[in-house]
Amino acid sequence: MKWSERRRVALRYTFAHGQGHLSTFLSSLSMLGLVLAIALLIVVLSVMNGFDREMRERILSLVPHITVSSHQPMDDWQTRRDEVLMHPQVLQVSPFTQFDALFMTGTEIETASGIGIDVTKPGSEALLASLPESARAVFNRRQDALVLGVGIAERLDAQVGDTLTLIVPGGGLTGDTGATRFEALHLAGVLETGTELDQAVALLRLETASELAGLGSSVSGLRLVSSDIFDVSKIGWQVVNSLPVGHYTTNWMMTHGNLYAAIQLSRDLVSILLFSIIAVAAFNVVSSLVLVVFDKQDNIAILRTLGASGGDIAWIFVLQGAMIGAVGVIVGSLLGALLSQLVPGLVAGLESVLDIRFLNTDVYPVSFVPVDLLWRDVAVVGSVAMAMCLLAAIYPARRAAGLAPAAVLNQDRS
Repeated sequence: MKWSERRRVALRYTFAHGQGHLSTFLSSLSMLGLVLAIALLIVVLSVMNGFDREMRERILSLVPHITVSSHQPMDDWQTRRDEVLMHPQVLQVSPFTQFDALFMTGTEIETASGIGIDVTKPGSEALLASLPESARAVFNRRQDALVLGVGIAERLDAQVGDTLTLIVPGGGLTGDTGATRFEALHLAGVLETGTELDQAVALLRLETASELAGLGSSVSGLRLVSSDIFDVSKIGWQVVNSLPVGHYTTNWMMTHGNLYAAIQLSRDLVSILLFSIIAVAAFNVVSSLVLVVFDKQDNIAILRTLGASGGDIAWIFVLQGAMIGAVGVIVGSLLGALLSQLVPGLVAGLESVLDIRFLNTDVYPVSFVPVDLLWRDVAVVGSVAMAMCLLAAIYPARRAAGLAPAAVLNQDRS
């Protein structure tokens, strides 16, 4: 048989041609199973990729990759900053002062971590990037400016332009047990990054924060941005060895590493689970083609008597498996790509209708469902599904090729 004839017979068995309704029905079921499995896997992978991207690009743009601190207030931070910048993998260095404080407005009071940043140094602007230009201008201009995370602002019922009272207890890095410090601050803006920082961070000018923390002109440490976020342990070790004794470093893997590892583990486990669903769909192709062989054994016998070889018959069913796989992969990939783009809107719509939040930064790292569709994943899923369908077609094809035409025709005559 020519390839065109093999293809024509395979098309007739697979799609609605002639009277092969049972074979068409079985093929359609196999295609539907593949479409659903592939679409579901692409959607889930896109969501997990979205969490991975938000972790790397959003959260880690706000959290320092490496933090250099010392056991005493860092009064010579300009010198240390220049020394740290000599490391080839350190891109930006900015000073910061951090302290715990109470924020009060009216009868409401909340605890938060106050962070003082120097707006003139690179590396600090990322924290203010989500603010409107007017709020950034106020923060840069006023020494008593304050920016609160949206979660803290909502719990305090504070609005932009309000005056809040900041209460800093004595003690801290200096060991000072003096009087508690009070300060009236102007709320210049509300920070809404969509991350967990919205629930716990308050930003101040560096000079104000150092004064409130009892450090004078000193700072708590340095925030570093590195060129390789996955090599921060080695970079931090090299940096601290270049500094005088008494300095130490921490990095994002200590604070957010478990979260990132959990995202990666979840992605791998879900991928294994959903690839097993594709394997089940491929097994369905085996059972469907075996039933097609049983249903078409008289046609197979007639083809053999007309001169078709066992190899010809085998190729017909391999082509049928390939057609089922091709349709399932193409339709499933397109459906998965479409659904993955609709997921954020669908989730937002459900949240609006049901008046609930599926993701809240009190618990989750981001407050929305992120999606990052990677065509590499689509290609891998499609290739694996196609390979499974081709492998699934081998057993039915061998079974069809092994049918004895004389026995089949004799059985039909009797």
